[in-house]
Amino acid sequence: MADPFTIRVFVPDGDPEGVRIIDRLNWTGLGIAFPREHWFRVRTRAEFGKTGVYILVGHTTDDDLPTLYIGQGDGIRNRIDEHAQKKDFWEWAITFVSNAANGGLNRAHITWLEYALINRAQSAKRSHLDNGNTPQEPALSEAEKADTQGFLKEVLQILPLAGLRAFERPKAVATPMARSPETSAIVAPPSAPAGSETDDVDTVVVPAQKEGFEEVFLGENAWRAIRIARGMLPRIKYIAAYQTQPISAVTHVAPVAAIEPYGESGKYMLRFSEPAQPIGPIPFGDATQGAMQGPRYTSIARLRSAKTVADLVKPR
Repeated sequence: MADPFTIRVFVPDGDPEGVRIIDRLNWTGLGIAFPREHWFRVRTRAEFGKTGVYILVGHTTDDDLPTLYIGQGDGIRNRIDEHAQKKDFWEWAITFVSNAANGGLNRAHITWLEYALINRAQSAKRSHLDNGNTPQEPALSEAEKADTQGFLKEVLQILPLAGLRAFERPKAVATPMARSPETSAIVAPPSAPAGSETDDVDTVVVPAQKEGFEEVFLGENAWRAIRIARGMLPRIKYIAAYQTQPISAVTHVAPVAAIEPYGESGKYMLRFSEPAQPIGPIPFGDATQGAMQGPRYTSIARLRSAKTVADLVKPR
């Protein structure tokens, strides 16, 4: 179990969506988060003249993962000034400097922090990096490295509370570890009342366009950026793919091994325990128009017996 901690957030403008100054008791560091449009108003703060690291956050793709640029500087103001002129993608930023009386961070420390944050972002695989190069780990003495690792630990604890989870390694919120539907017994989840309309729901059917279906559903044995109701997370054991036009049919099903958070907007990635297998196909048929514009819940039993998509989604 992680140690409990308290952070303090000061909002100098009175706008919780504006500038936020973040610190912790008994920590020499200080974080400042701000929207891009506030930069030229807040850049005169003394903290931005200090040695530190910074993260620019924005979006460049439509897959729900943020794009990050991680940097450092002896005086971070000049670096962010440059990015405000040359980098269009970022929407907000967060910086970290030291408030220690002796100056705290030096060039070696921030170079190591930049390296560690880039490495962490790459291993977490929850963002796209705008950094062109992957730096090598710089040499630090044993004592300096221990101190800098301590500073990094504090930074990583603050970032999710500032709204950035891209450095957290995904932790499964559900681990059904389902087997192939051809060999699995169909058992109603114990949390549902017997005979209720949802007592057999264990499958999510997702619409998939050709490229994503081939590259991700079949190629990666996974499906991502799905919005699933929190109450459904422990129930999902299978995922089926409805291929959009021109196929317009449910064609494959896979058992789910784990469900993990994906991106910053409450969506999930489903990882399969086995490669997807062909099923049906189950054509759209006479289903209601728009029935497969988003994920739909059903059961593996319905999936096995359905003649059309309408059989999957109609209430019993």
